[in-house]
Amino acid sequence: MDTPVPGLGRGMALLFAVSCGAVIGNIYYAQPLLAVIAGGFGAPAASLGFIVTLTQLGYACGLLFLIPLGDALDRRKLIVALLGCSALALAAVAVSPGLAWFAAACAALGLCTCAAQLLVPFAASLAAERERGRVVGTVMSGLLLGILLARTFSGLVAQLGGWRLVYWLAAAVVLLFTVILARALPGDERRGRPLRYGALLASLLTLARAHPALRRRSLYGALAFACFSLFWTGLTFLLSQPPYGYGEAQIGAFGLVGAAGTLAAGGAGRLADRGHGGRVTAGCCLGILLAFGLLWLGGRSLAALLAGVLLLDICVQALHISNQSVIYALAPEARSRVTTIYLVSYFLGGALGSGAASLAYAHAGWTGVCLAGAGLAAALQLARLTARTEEANKQTEGLEMTTR
Repeated sequence: MDTPVPGLGRGMALLFAVSCGAVIGNIYYAQPLLAVIAGGFGAPAASLGFIVTLTQLGYACGLLFLIPLGDALDRRKLIVALLGCSALALAAVAVSPGLAWFAAACAALGLCTCAAQLLVPFAASLAAERERGRVVGTVMSGLLLGILLARTFSGLVAQLGGWRLVYWLAAAVVLLFTVILARALPGDERRGRPLRYGALLASLLTLARAHPALRRRSLYGALAFACFSLFWTGLTFLLSQPPYGYGEAQIGAFGLVGAAGTLAAGGAGRLADRGHGGRVTAGCCLGILLAFGLLWLGGRSLAALLAGVLLLDICVQALHISNQSVIYALAPEARSRVTTIYLVSYFLGGALGSGAASLAYAHAGWTGVCLAGAGLAAALQLARLTARTEEANKQTEGLEMTTR
């Protein structure tokens, strides 16, 4: 069980947020660089969509097999160890002599980058109950900014010094944060005897069965992130060809539009603290569906494309923050395992979206990407409406029981 603490100061919350952003960017640097990396290895650009999928599958494996250890081990030591491994994996990507090495190094990088998701429940555990939504929102805003600005960073650096320089600089940044967090993170002593590793993994199913809200929010997250990943993977193919024909720096600059959406979505945690999480969820699910209409028009209109990017990112990120505000209130003694259940679903959805983008673009171009995204968004809306109907029926049954 976590040691009770009075709260989490704004300075420490900001450190958690910046650290999350710096670490999580590792698995997104390749997205705006797919065309140039493919050219360097003599492969067609569309075929490299599998690299994004492979990296996210590695990340999902880290979430499943490593994050549960945060409920049994000292999270400070675990985070620092994983960051050290991330720096090594980034260096391995940078020196890749061929596509097979590059793919294997990206998978290892995804595995180690799960350290970012140890920081989020750690911050939630340190926060006081009254401020948990705000703290989660702050840390998640940093993480989401890292996801989006990683594309801008990698595009600009690759334009100036090639894609390998991106990974060398990232390795240096991760080493810096390894040192900072080793000194700044508080102690993480536990009470009682920790669960064994096998018991930790087995308890994931128990937790999922015990909490319908966790299952529901995991499904929402998976479908929303599938939409998000599908779009950002497919966008590289769209922007690198006519009518746009942009270079790496211009493609990466689209992350700045998404970053503006992240700042707007940061209020989702504060709304959840005030009891408006259901309204946030409803608005986000509808907004994701509407965004793909704008994005389809964006195949020929830059204004529509920018509007669609902004709407999609606001809704996906606000929904993610709302989801985490809900799930971290379910089982305080098992926040790392709750994170595992939710985020394995989330990033499996992302891997599905990345893979679908390559297939959809290869068969039907940008229209195919937008149709696939709209289909996933419709499934998300259906899941939310079904859950709302089930909740309403249960409330009605409970009222009938009390009146008998």
